[in-house]
Amino acid sequence: MSSDEPVDLADVDADPSAYEALADADVVMRQNEHGLYIADDEVTGVSSQGQTPEKAVANLAEAVASYEEATADEPGDDWL
Repeated sequence: MSSDEPVDLADVDADPSAYEALADADVVMRQNEHGLYIADDEVTGVSSQGQTPEKAVANLAEAVASYEEATADEPGDDWL
């Protein structure tokens, strides 16, 4: 079984700071044995993947935004 290879974000065209949802994120990236890029947010524990580093980061931004929305302490109509 092979392990995932770390990817330096400085070496790829994927900038997490371009996404509002990742403003406070600590993003690390790796590439698995199938060639997929996996982006992990060390702060929330959320991960996502994509065929390219850019797509992995974009998918992560969407996943983190959904996570933050779901875990927000804001009262809403869900008590009805």
